[in-house]
Amino acid sequence: MQSTLTVRECRADELDAFVDNYHRMWSAIGGVAFEPDWRVRTYAFVHEARERRAFRAFVAEAGGRLVGSAGGQLHDHSITPNVRKPWDKRIGYVWGVYVDPGYRGHGLARMLMEALLAYFRELDCTHVRLHASALGRPVYERLGFTPTNEMQLTLR
Repeated sequence: MQSTLTVRECRADELDAFVDNYHRMWSAIGGVAFEPDWRVRTYAFVHEARERRAFRAFVAEAGGRLVGSAGGQLHDHSITPNVRKPWDKRIGYVWGVYVDPGYRGHGLARMLMEALLAYFRELDCTHVRLHASALGRPVYERLGFTPTNEMQLTLR
């Protein structure tokens, strides 16, 4: 099976599959309430980020079928005052990593992440961040990701 698995850049006509996988990822994690127009909003977000050349998606393919995807973008806005040197704030952000359950355990998430990491190196990013599910954490740790001091408090 491994020889038939490939990862490549997502074409514009395949963005619907990426958007669907983003929804599948959150549905699998649980605890997320989606707006009724989630698909339109997600597609618009991706389209706008692609126009700014700040986003790239990759797909995993098996026998001509898309079985996974991942997206990432330059995190080009800040939620804190802009006081860091420009070279210290080129942060790549990974989102929407999803592999169909029947294709998990074959290295596709790692391959998708390696493609994204190469993209972030092209952008000269200094850091790459993501939020990991329990299932994804071991994959990211094997790639060198380490836990940070970011914390969360759920208020409702």
